[in-house]
Amino acid sequence: MNQFLPLLVTDIHHTIRDAVVLTLRPEDPGAFDFTQGQYLTFKQDFGDTELRRNYSICAGLDDGVLQVGIKRVNGGAFSTFANETLKVGDTLHAMPPQGKFFTKLEPNKAKNYLGFAGGSGITPVLSILKTVLIREPQSTFTLVYANRAVNTIMFREELEDLKNRFMGRLSVIHMLESGQDIDLFTGRIDQAKCDALFKTWIDIKNIDTAFICGPEPMMLAIAEALKSHGLEPDQIKFELFSESQQGRLAKQEMAKRSEDQALTQVTVTIDGAAHSFTMSKGQSVLEAALENNLDAPFACKAGVCSTCMCKVIEGEVEMLSNHALEDYEVERGYRLSCQSYPVSDKLSIDYDHH
Repeated sequence: MNQFLPLLVTDIHHTIRDAVVLTLRPEDPGAFDFTQGQYLTFKQDFGDTELRRNYSICAGLDDGVLQVGIKRVNGGAFSTFANETLKVGDTLHAMPPQGKFFTKLEPNKAKNYLGFAGGSGITPVLSILKTVLIREPQSTFTLVYANRAVNTIMFREELEDLKNRFMGRLSVIHMLESGQDIDLFTGRIDQAKCDALFKTWIDIKNIDTAFICGPEPMMLAIAEALKSHGLEPDQIKFELFSESQQGRLAKQEMAKRSEDQALTQVTVTIDGAAHSFTMSKGQSVLEAALENNLDAPFACKAGVCSTCMCKVIEGEVEMLSNHALEDYEVERGYRLSCQSYPVSDKLSIDYDHH
């Protein structure tokens, strides 16, 4: 289940100076059938260190290619490697597509979508909007896209082309930190900015689903604004790829709390085999599984993707952070193992139970 498959790099296109779009050809195309808005988890060795990173697919379902967008992050080993070292003809390794940042396509319905993207958060939103515009011919999409300046806008030309192609169905509002003629489109997106947008530019009452992908503070502010204007939580879809401050603090607290507590006896089922060991209550289930040489699936280790999802069969865990599982999944016993710390003295975890 934790399988990384080869992908041949067939094209590398710089959309802006520090961002690339990689076109990838799988050896096994069927394994990489994706749903709009999903991501790939890549694995790459840098010296003695294995790094895993998630990057969203930016292609639409009808583009006929598999593409991801990667923006270089200062000090980011994988993103720098992708932007500066990777060549056409090289092979990368990735897990099959994952993620739930999408809604079901309904070709016969006329729906109104709203997307908010910050910086490289555009990649999954682009996949969604391209797919929706083709596969739901009566639906509309409004994109609010925040960047520092014009030269940092990923996919700027492609968005312009799409606007012309789907005239009247796609609206794009660029929010820049400076250099805009209209004050409303200048500065960061916060709750006040959303309130102003919803008053004058966006008819929030007619929005069916909102997609948000970008830095966590921006996403939380937008979500609050959307809720205060009448959207229900299940109409708001998030994609987040970095750990929150609260998550890091909670982990430190959990490590402290466990110092004098008894160990937990754990059974982990993975790929049909059960493995038993003892672990500290100050350690996540995922950390303990990896320490015991189990091939447990993981990517972000921050509670923001669902790669490490497992089911608690017996016992109890505390999940510190969850940006990936739906409420109904948690009710059914599913947890993110990277964020799950034992509370009971006995625990049974199943990675196969999806």
